[in-house]
Amino acid sequence: MRAMYVYILRCSDTSYYIGVTNDYACRFDEHQKGVNQACYTFERRPLTLVHVEECDGQLEAIAREKQLKGWSRAKKEALIRGDETMLSKLALNRTGIITVRQHRTNNVP
Repeated sequence: MRAMYVYILRCSDTSYYIGVTNDYACRFDEHQKGVNQACYTFERRPLTLVHVEECDGQLEAIAREKQLKGWSRAKKEALIRGDETMLSKLALNRTGIITVRQHRTNNVP
């Protein structure tokens, strides 16, 4: 099974872009160069790669991407900082159950 990655980019307007790829360094370079003018990041360059997670296959990566896109800005920023305490607090749902999945993460400075 081929490794896939979920990545988060911080855009120049401080928004975040979340994507999936099998080569995050190459994909980041494509975003930064503006290869696709229709892409969300094109008008928001320069970009910073702030978070990368390795997933076991495409289906897991797509599910994780969808999950992260549904998170609040505060929760995304806690993930980016690697602040597990805050992430756990923000992950508490109405019943008080923590709903964070464990993933292999590589925080990128």
